[in-house]
Amino acid sequence: MGNLLCLVQVDQSTVAIKETFGKFDDVLEPGCHCVPWIFGSRLAGHLTLRVQQLDVKCETKTKDNVFVNVVASIQYRALSDKASDAYYKLSNTRAQIQAYVFDVIRASVPKLNLDDVFEQKNDIAKTVEEELEKAMSAYGFEIVQTLIVDIEPDVHVKRAMNEINAAARLRVAATEKAEAEKILQIKRAEGEAESKYLSGLGIARQRQAIVDGLRDSVLGFSVNVPGTTAKDVMDMVLVTQYFDTMKEIGAASKSSAVFIPHGPGAVRDVATQIRDGLLQGSAAAS
Repeated sequence: MGNLLCLVQVDQSTVAIKETFGKFDDVLEPGCHCVPWIFGSRLAGHLTLRVQQLDVKCETKTKDNVFVNVVASIQYRALSDKASDAYYKLSNTRAQIQAYVFDVIRASVPKLNLDDVFEQKNDIAKTVEEELEKAMSAYGFEIVQTLIVDIEPDVHVKRAMNEINAAARLRVAATEKAEAEKILQIKRAEGEAESKYLSGLGIARQRQAIVDGLRDSVLGFSVNVPGTTAKDVMDMVLVTQYFDTMKEIGAASKSSAVFIPHGPGAVRDVATQIRDGLLQGSAAAS
C-alpha cells in the first residue's frame, strides 16, 4: 500500500537516501515522506545515526621485540548533515576504520617498550582517535571515542613477566626475613652480654663475700683457740669445704663433674696453692 501511494516511513535515528533516476536527490529525516516512484524517485537505502562500535584486534611488535595483540574499541556514528558522503563515499566503513587503526597502532607501538605500552595506552588511544577523526570526517563519520581495552603479550612473555615479579617479591621477602633475624641475633647477643656482665658481678660479689667470711673465721678461730696459726685455720676450712663439695657431688643423681686425683696430700697441695694465690693477691694490692 505504501508503495502504491508513494509513501515511505523513516525510523527514528535513521535517515533515508532518496535518488531520482539514479542520482542523489535528498536525505529524508525520520518520519513519513512521499517518494513518487512514477517520476523516477526511489529510496537508495537507509543510514543509521546511532553510535556503533567496532573492536579491532591488531598484532604488532614492541621496541624490545615482544609481540603483542592490541585490542582497540572504536565508537563512531554517521553525521546527519553529511549523510550523503557517509552513504556514497565508503563501500565498507568498518573495513576502512580497521585499516586506519592497524596503521596507527603499528606505527606507535613499535616505538615503545612493553612496559611503556601498558603505561601509555591512553596516549596510544588518543593518537588513534586523532588520526581516525581526520580521516573519517571527510567521509561523513564522527569518531565518538577510542579505547585500548586490552594488551595481550605472548603467553610465554606473560609467564616470564610473572616469574620476574614473583622473584622480585621473594627477594624482598628474603631481605626482610634476614633483617628480622639480624635484629633477633643482635638483641640475643645484647641480652647474653648483659647476662654475662651481671653474672660476673654476682661471682665477684660472691668471691668477695667468701674472702670476707674466711677472714672473719680465721680471726675468730685464732682468738678463741690460742696457739693456732692462720695457716692451720685455712687448712681446716679448705678441708671442710672439700668434703662438703664431695658430699654434694655424691648426692646428685646426674653429675657431670670431672674427678681429679685427690687425697690428704693433694688437699694440702690445693690449700697451699690457694693460700699462695691469696697472699700474692694481697701483696699485689698493697
